[in-house]
Amino acid sequence: MKNFLYLILGIIIGAALAYLYNTKDETDATVELKQVNLPQGIITPAEAMRLDKAYNIKHNIINDSLFKKDPNGGDNRSSWYALKDIESYLHYAKNQANELGYQLDGLRVYLGSYPKEDKQSGLTTMFFIPTGVKKIDEGSMFSLRQGSIDIPGGDGLNKGSNGNPPSENYPQ
Repeated sequence: MKNFLYLILGIIIGAALAYLYNTKDETDATVELKQVNLPQGIITPAEAMRLDKAYNIKHNIINDSLFKKDPNGGDNRSSWYALKDIESYLHYAKNQANELGYQLDGLRVYLGSYPKEDKQSGLTTMFFIPTGVKKIDEGSMFSLRQGSIDIPGGDGLNKGSNGNPPSENYPQ
C-alpha cells in the first residue's frame, strides 16, 4: 500500500512538473515575440505625410515638364515591393556580397528613370543596391574599416510596382 501511494505521488509530481515546464516554454515564446527591437529611423505616419508633402514641389516640376496631361497619371511617386521579393533579395545579396569578398551591411535606395526605349519611358523608379565593407582577414594588422560603400559588382533590386495612379501621394 505504501508503494502504491509513492507511485500516485510520483505521477502527480511528474504531471505538475511537466505542466510547469510546458507552460514556461509558451510564456517564453510569447515574451520573445513581444520583444521586438525598434529599427533606427522609424517615422510616424504623420512624419511620412510631412515628407511626402514637402516633395510635392519637386514632383510637380518633374511631372509638369515631362508628363503634361498624361492619361496614365503622370510620373511615379512610389514603388511597392512584395515582402517575399525583399526577403529573397536580402538572402541573394548576402550570398553575393560574401562571394565578392564583402560583408553586406545595408541597402542604398536610388532614384532612377527608365530610358526612352522602354515602354515606361521617362518614369521614375526606385531601386536597391547592396552596401557593405570589404572583408578583412582576422589576423591582418591593417584592420581599419572603411565606411559602407556600394558593393562593386553587387546586383540591385528594381521592378517594384507603381502607385495607382503612379502620381498618387502617401498614403495610397
